[in-house]
Amino acid sequence: MAVHLGPNQYGKAENRLVTVSRNGSVHTLRDLTVSTSLRGDLAATHLTGDNSGVVPTDTQKNTVYAFAKEAPVGEIEEFALRLGRHFVGSFEQITGARVLIDEHGWGRIAANDHSFVRGSDEKRTTAVTIEGSQAWVVSGLRDLIVLKTTGSEFHGYPRDKYTTLPETNDRILATAVSAQWRFSSLDADWAKSFVEAREALLEAFASTHSLSLQQTLYAMGEAVLAARSEIAEVRLSLPNKHHFVVDLSKFGLANDNEVFYAADRPYGLIEGTVLRDDAPDPGLAWHTLPAF
Repeated sequence: MAVHLGPNQYGKAENRLVTVSRNGSVHTLRDLTVSTSLRGDLAATHLTGDNSGVVPTDTQKNTVYAFAKEAPVGEIEEFALRLGRHFVGSFEQITGARVLIDEHGWGRIAANDHSFVRGSDEKRTTAVTIEGSQAWVVSGLRDLIVLKTTGSEFHGYPRDKYTTLPETNDRILATAVSAQWRFSSLDADWAKSFVEAREALLEAFASTHSLSLQQTLYAMGEAVLAARSEIAEVRLSLPNKHHFVVDLSKFGLANDNEVFYAADRPYGLIEGTVLRDDAPDPGLAWHTLPAF
């Protein structure tokens, strides 16, 4: 039987990194989950167990922490680029790297300089891919939970003997937004781009009179591209957080879209991509990342 080794990578997943910057009595907290993966001439370790080319995953972990000490983390895109370029530039056998970072939000408690409260489950994300001298950045967010109590309909779909879902002209629409956007270049204001892309997502969700979650997805992606010219492509994954009107008639009560059952599963999952007609070739931007 003829077989051969295909694409592969390895690394240290989900390094938990917390930094505290102390400017007198005022402290700044950063909370990151950093995953590194390396690619290159690694056939020997797979085929014979020769580890002479393997940069230990423990070394990758230590590098994350050392880099956080040696210089401020800064924007997560900048930190990921520094790490990825370090691994590719420091080891001849390593020709590519992928660095994933999730940032967990914390807010200050009132006016206290050193006490914080954890925010929602929303995370700011970035995925940096390095191949030789080239670099690609895909940033975004995950678990941004949004809901609107009206302005959403769903009707006109085909029906067969298995269809029980009633059509509606007024429903709750809720989802947990996962969005990733690909930059056309590395000449970007990472912080401003994230803030304005997020604002565009929220505004489009709120203002679009939705006849389907698919329509809302497209409007959200289009809004991001309109807001930020450096973004070439947006990929969205929107689970439909169903809210079903509870039948209260058995209790002699009317329910005019006021009382709902919030179902966690199963759920509809709407996914799609919105991109510019002149978007540059993605290269390895999405390499090893989920489709959406």
